[in-house]
Amino acid sequence: MPRPAPRHDRDAGGPAEVLAAKAALRQEVWSAMRAAKVARFPGAVGRIPNFTGAEAAAERLRATPAWQAAGTLKANPDSAQLPVRQRALEDGKTVYMAVPRLAGAEPFFALDPDHLTEPPRKAASISGASRSARRVALADLSPVDLVVMGSVAVAADGARLGKGGGFADLEFALATAAGLIGPDTLCVTTVHELQVVEAGTIPLTSHDVPVDLIVTPDRVIDCRPRHGPRTAIGICWEDLTEEKIAAIPLLIAQRRDATRS
Repeated sequence: MPRPAPRHDRDAGGPAEVLAAKAALRQEVWSAMRAAKVARFPGAVGRIPNFTGAEAAAERLRATPAWQAAGTLKANPDSAQLPVRQRALEDGKTVYMAVPRLAGAEPFFALDPDHLTEPPRKAASISGASRSARRVALADLSPVDLVVMGSVAVAADGARLGKGGGFADLEFALATAAGLIGPDTLCVTTVHELQVVEAGTIPLTSHDVPVDLIVTPDRVIDCRPRHGPRTAIGICWEDLTEEKIAAIPLLIAQRRDATRS
């Protein structure tokens, strides 16, 4: 019997109707990718889907001025963006990759292309990073030039839908508060065309981070004219459950510091 797909939104906070709408849209996209046979192993459902053409999308991103100007990236750890992380290391860029679910007191991998013990493709994977990268705390990160985010769905107005755990938005808020991400730091995502939905389709909450560029194997969509300047996004404590906070040491420390100040 196949193992049930992971459910990442079980401890998500926020309005119930928004959570339900997001869950329905995820299922719609996952089903479309499965029907079209463009989701790679282990399947789309419950994940940031690894998709046919991920390497082509990474190459298209690699050709953009934003990529060429960036020296340091913050990237998600999902398989769909492994080709992006690989190419960043091949191009001599430093990559900060979140440890899955921000686990531990040092919730980031720091991948320095000059100090890898494995080839970039292996080092860019979660297992490879565990061997080749240093585990670092948020305070040990340097400012980043480009943020790479995984998506289940994304729209031309910059609205992005993840797999439901809210970790990408949390990472962004924490890095912004630490001064590592500024208002002009570009956010990009690589997806299959089936993951691109109509503007206005994705319901948004106050903590959702818009993307600036959507890169598919076939095109680059510049969302900045649609979503305008990005405002500073902080941690929305009211949208975090106690279960979520208790599972992330960095959030526990942030709340403790906020209470003291």
